[in-house]
Amino acid sequence: MKAIYFAAGAVLLSVIACSVPSTAADQLVLSDIAWKATPATGKGEPHLRVSRKRSNSDVSIDGSRRELAGTEAVLRGATGPVSFTIVHASGTLACTGALKGAYDGAGSCRFTADPEFERALAARGLAPEDRDDLLAMLLVDATIELADGLTAEGVKPKGDDDLIAAAALKVTPAYVRDLKSEALVLTDVDDAIACKALDVDGAYVRGLAAAGYRKLSADDVVGMKAMGVSPEYAQAINRARGSGQ
Repeated sequence: MKAIYFAAGAVLLSVIACSVPSTAADQLVLSDIAWKATPATGKGEPHLRVSRKRSNSDVSIDGSRRELAGTEAVLRGATGPVSFTIVHASGTLACTGALKGAYDGAGSCRFTADPEFERALAARGLAPEDRDDLLAMLLVDATIELADGLTAEGVKPKGDDDLIAAAALKVTPAYVRDLKSEALVLTDVDDAIACKALDVDGAYVRGLAAAGYRKLSADDVVGMKAMGVSPEYAQAINRARGSGQ
């Protein structure tokens, strides 16, 4: 059941497709990377799309990541040739190209992986299958601190794909702590990811606990959320059952 509900959030995880096997898996540098900047539309933020082979990933340019500050400044600048560099624990993405207007341009990039970061992942049992995964980690801001924090909360990532998915959906240690309650048994990072994909939060789980539910599995909680079962509805059902006895 969890896999079915998690599919609803799969659109948020297109970045995981970056793990297409690299033809240069033993080299630190990945090339054949393209970028495209797109202005804000509607209520959305400007975003940067990074593509390699058949994969593409969107990064919001919304000021939430410090390492993107320089990139944001370049992309909102004047028309003409541009270059920008994104430095992350997993490696460095160096890009060149041209702008037609603010947040409207395209070009190419090279990614250089950081071997120290790769060794730190391996020490935690999270060694990437190839260095395309390290590029994905840069794009979603997957870090060693996130891996260690999730492990400390009892939901250790089992592989680098778990870490990428958790970072992409912003499954943080604080989010996991907020989910834990009498209602929910949470021991697997996949369960935390499934909860976040369905917008299950701590308030929702605590509401189920207040309605009398105890030690539900993540499948149960995700299923209830997907079916639109609110804590108030659960309480009403319990009251109706009590009055019928």
